[in-house]
Amino acid sequence: MKIIIINTNCSNLSSVKIMLNKLGCNTIITDDPDLIIQSDKILLPGVGTANTAMKQLKKKNLIQLIKKCTQPTLGICLGMQLFGSFSNENTHTNTLNIINVPVKHMYSPTLPIPHMGWNNITILKKHDLLNGINNNHYFYFAHSYCMELNYTTIAYTNYGQPFSSVIVYKNFFGVQFHPEKSSFSGEQLIKNFLEI
Repeated sequence: MKIIIINTNCSNLSSVKIMLNKLGCNTIITDDPDLIIQSDKILLPGVGTANTAMKQLKKKNLIQLIKKCTQPTLGICLGMQLFGSFSNENTHTNTLNIINVPVKHMYSPTLPIPHMGWNNITILKKHDLLNGINNNHYFYFAHSYCMELNYTTIAYTNYGQPFSSVIVYKNFFGVQFHPEKSSFSGEQLIKNFLEI
């Protein structure tokens, strides 16, 4: 199986690669369009700002390629947010518009933003991506922006407000948390993704 981690220059790719290697996968970090097209699975991790990530994808001529991918593609944290229509980070940043849902700044009158640390998910719809995972499983989050619940949401998390923590749309999968930092739960989710 050919597994590609897209190099956006905006994330700590090595921790994702280490987890995949632990699962026995041969993984390549690349921004080469030919390698991406020929892959069986794609991961799009991201940390930082949507604006910076989109500039990198544009510079590397990867925007249309990602949108046209037909193989299973997993967006992690910012990578998931990039699947949306736009982010109100930096006032307004157009993103990949794979799903017609905006990404907005989180709000809580009592809790600190960014949302950092362990939190559980609540599953709304059964899906192979969540096999072996239930509402008691905790994942590691680190973000200030989120997608509200929408037609692609299969699990959500509460932190001052409910937000989408797992989304699925066609061959695109997204998780707001960091599976590579989420111990058993994150490893199980990545295993599930690899089996889809």
